[in-house]
Amino acid sequence: MGNAPELIVMLTHNDLTVTDAYEIFDQCKTSKAKFWGFKEEPLPLEQMQKLFAYMKDCGKTTFLEVVSYSENECLEGARKAVACNCDFLMGTTFFDSVNDFCRVNHLNYLPFVGKITGRPSVLEGSLEEMINEANAYIAKGVYGIDLLGYRYTGDAALLNRNFVKNMKVPVCIAGSVNSYERLQEIKDVSPWAFTIGGAFFENKFDGTMKEQIDKVYNFMKE
Repeated sequence: MGNAPELIVMLTHNDLTVTDAYEIFDQCKTSKAKFWGFKEEPLPLEQMQKLFAYMKDCGKTTFLEVVSYSENECLEGARKAVACNCDFLMGTTFFDSVNDFCRVNHLNYLPFVGKITGRPSVLEGSLEEMINEANAYIAKGVYGIDLLGYRYTGDAALLNRNFVKNMKVPVCIAGSVNSYERLQEIKDVSPWAFTIGGAFFENKFDGTMKEQIDKVYNFMKE
């Protein structure tokens, strides 16, 4: 997409929102990251709305990533994103009903591609299948694609590189970005964005949460 990939800070660990997400955001709100989000589980909707409102008040762009696979669960996740006034809905297995709901509610939608199972999620499938799947969704008007690249059971670096190269819409590489080696691979591939959640909570980038966020942000902008 031409610019340095954007960091989306996810207040999540093992694909679940951490219970003290509000307090952690409050401590890190002055970090350099502009994009923030979390998952649809397990916080009550009222807490989700409060945190997303706070993020917006701080000038952040907001993301809800839904790790659900049935149509009803995915629709419920989309409803939560709208109820929280999110800017972006990431994840979900693609369903026309979810896409139509997002379009009606002016919610930017980036569905998963490939065969996704489990929580934390695992990605299977071939590059060709994922490209074809993505193109079908793009033809239906999605904003972009959520690629669980480093959750892939095959060669993740090869998948990320070739998938992004074949896309003309924003791609977010999500999940298990937990080293400078992977950050460099992402820089080289240059997707629109990438997420980091658990790696910050596991101190993979060495420092306080805010220090780690700024280290990653600066590394990607170098």
